[in-house]
Amino acid sequence: MINRLAVIGVGLIGGSLALSLKSKGAVNEVIGYSRSENARQEALALGVIDKAADSIAEAVAEADVVFVAVPMGAMSAVFADMSQHIRPEAIITDGGSAKAQVIMAAREAFGDNFKQFVPGHPIAGTEKSGPSAAFATLYEDHRVVLTPVSETDPAATAKIKMMWQLTGAEVFEMDVEHHDTVLAATSHLPHVLAFNLVGMLAQRDDCDEVLRYAAGGFRDFSRIASSDAVMWRDICLGNKQAILDLLDEYHQGINKIEQAIKDEDGDYLIEVFARAKKARDTRFSDPDLIDNSEV
Repeated sequence: MINRLAVIGVGLIGGSLALSLKSKGAVNEVIGYSRSENARQEALALGVIDKAADSIAEAVAEADVVFVAVPMGAMSAVFADMSQHIRPEAIITDGGSAKAQVIMAAREAFGDNFKQFVPGHPIAGTEKSGPSAAFATLYEDHRVVLTPVSETDPAATAKIKMMWQLTGAEVFEMDVEHHDTVLAATSHLPHVLAFNLVGMLAQRDDCDEVLRYAAGGFRDFSRIASSDAVMWRDICLGNKQAILDLLDEYHQGINKIEQAIKDEDGDYLIEVFARAKKARDTRFSDPDLIDNSEV
């Protein structure tokens, strides 16, 4: 049981955690803060939070657990703002999609209290944002990755693990670098590709006609291009090297496909397409597969 949960960022991710824990009777009070006064009041009116704080300092002052769910680019400033106001025994965790950058910022901001910081990443979401997008079942049958480091208090990790399990999520631990590489491949790169493709088509003079004939597969893939632009800008910059490495690999593959089309090398195209089909059909045929999508 959490007596007082502070949620910094009361949108989809933070708000959904609050609603889930409230629905399970696992928290007595949720105090929320957002930079936007409108967002704070909306979250309060919707029952996402029980109290709207006017500042980060007010939100965290009496909290037992603090969940930071803000864009990656704002993490460092938020950590700095709360560092002098948080209780020494309070546990801090986050929802950032790239862990190395977050851990660096937390280590710098929290000093001796860094041991109370449990880096986390709920791999769930939708393309919608804001308090009205939050819902209590968001994390059910999704995965939450915790990336504690050598300084992290095991008791703090255990409490955050239990918190996420109460939401219906499967929780597991992962090395920081491995997490950032895996997420770059499965989430960050696909978002970059979707943003680029939809943006490219949007600049065409015949964009409306092209999109009028968009098939279901295109709609499924392009849906993630509706994701929050600021959030994904920060993720790309925060997980820069892993994404750049994968983009380089992707460019090499695209160049080979381009050359095969120019050369009318059907055998190579079949080889690439069949290999991809086999990999996807094999991997995604598992009926117990957990949804790892961030949208």
